[in-house]
Amino acid sequence: MFRYLPFLLVLALWIYAFIDCLNTPEEQVRGLPKVIWVIIILLFGEVLVGPIAWLVAGKVRHAPAGGATPSEWHRNHRTEFVAPDDNPEFLQSLKAEAKKDEALLKDWEADLRRREEELRRKERGEEPRAD
Repeated sequence: MFRYLPFLLVLALWIYAFIDCLNTPEEQVRGLPKVIWVIIILLFGEVLVGPIAWLVAGKVRHAPAGGATPSEWHRNHRTEFVAPDDNPEFLQSLKAEAKKDEALLKDWEADLRRREEELRRKERGEEPRAD
């Protein structure tokens, strides 16, 4: 199994470089036209020259803005995870949903009773009431 690992790593780098080259906009390609880079990656991929050349010299790489990540804002504004049963907003939303569901259920039950009453009247031959 481990004897195939170098081959798989070379293949993975080859595929990554090829797809990265295809997805890179033309204005971000350095040195050579994009078509030439694709040919270099495909022709010299087995010996890793093509993919490594693309990754090192073929694409404009941007450094993170400000030189550091995460940004100052993110470092100072960490969100604390709160369990759902400790979160008052979540509990309130559950109560509101339960009230809506109860009201809907009561409406359905009232409608069902009304329809059952109409069916009983029809079976007895009575005229249906105008509500």
